[in-house]
Amino acid sequence: MSVQVSVVPLDTYEKAAVRKALEELLRPIGGFDFVTPGIKIAIKANLVAAMKPDTAATTHPLLIRELCDMLVSRGAEVTVGDSPGGPFTPILLNRVYSATGMNCVTEVGASLNRDYSTEKCESFADAQVLRSFEYTKWIDRADIIIDFAKLKSHGMMGMSAGVKNLFGCIPGTLKPEYHYRFPNTRDFASMLVDLNLFFKPYLTITDAVMGMEGNGPTMGKPRKIGALVASKSSFACDLISAKLIGLTPDKVPTLAIAEERGLCPKYDDIELFGSLDGLIVTDFDNIERPNNIEFLSGLVGFKSKFISSLFRACMASRPKLKKNQCVGCRECYKICPAKAITMVNNKPKIDRSKCIRCFCCQEFCPKGALKVHRPIVAKIANKL
Repeated sequence: MSVQVSVVPLDTYEKAAVRKALEELLRPIGGFDFVTPGIKIAIKANLVAAMKPDTAATTHPLLIRELCDMLVSRGAEVTVGDSPGGPFTPILLNRVYSATGMNCVTEVGASLNRDYSTEKCESFADAQVLRSFEYTKWIDRADIIIDFAKLKSHGMMGMSAGVKNLFGCIPGTLKPEYHYRFPNTRDFASMLVDLNLFFKPYLTITDAVMGMEGNGPTMGKPRKIGALVASKSSFACDLISAKLIGLTPDKVPTLAIAEERGLCPKYDDIELFGSLDGLIVTDFDNIERPNNIEFLSGLVGFKSKFISSLFRACMASRPKLKKNQCVGCRECYKICPAKAITMVNNKPKIDRSKCIRCFCCQEFCPKGALKVHRPIVAKIANKL
């Protein structure tokens, strides 16, 4: 059975163009047929940090605003929110809403989430790894969820888009704990897939008008891609989003895991509305991930374990400090879930024996001083 994905070109965040593009995007996959008077809709935006829209770190507020207007005008009750890194509190959320420009949604009758309570899932039978977890309660009160993501490079997952965006349903202060619970790439990707199965977003939309390349998902460079992508399958939406920036499923762990579990379609199974012609960015600066980085993880025995350890040492990416960019703010030290960072002469020092390569330090460094570093052996192997 084919899975529908819609793609439309959009190279500006100007209001009229955004409105037209959203209408064209959703029309072939059902439009607004799901909206009935009084329906409660949660829009899960990517509000990773208190960063301005032009940094391309967050879902653009004008896209969210226009979608809210279209939903509210049809009788929906719409709430927009997220739980960025840090305390899930009014002080932090108000700062994030203000910096990201998200306050504009109130102009059209939508609300910003002001519920800071959490809920617990004690047993999720469909999970592969995430059988119990705590999540933000506001999203639980919605009849349907719209996952509105931002297309960005990502240190651990290769790409941040629809599937990764639902990690924002985990309270900010608990995110490091989940990195520690699922320290290897496969388990973390499986955890994200489990979250998508639990929340079952009705619709996933990806803001790929301006993406982020390089040192993403917060300190990379804005890069025009010029598209919106939408699907009722978060995995199918990510599959096409990845193609826009030159990534194959084996380079995106969430897609690789979803494919293994029969959740992600093949390209041939996609019923694509719109064309990718002229939209694929062939020189997008992705954070390269070697194929099958963990294919030796199941080996047993002394020799096998030695080979596995050697392979990881030679091939695995890791966070690396650019000392001249570091201001000694200690944010990496405070957020590291493995407690692998100590401060020496006001600079972070990473204990490689403790580092779990979650890239939290790289993601939340406010100066971009921590980069994703690939060993020279991995770079040569990738070229070969």
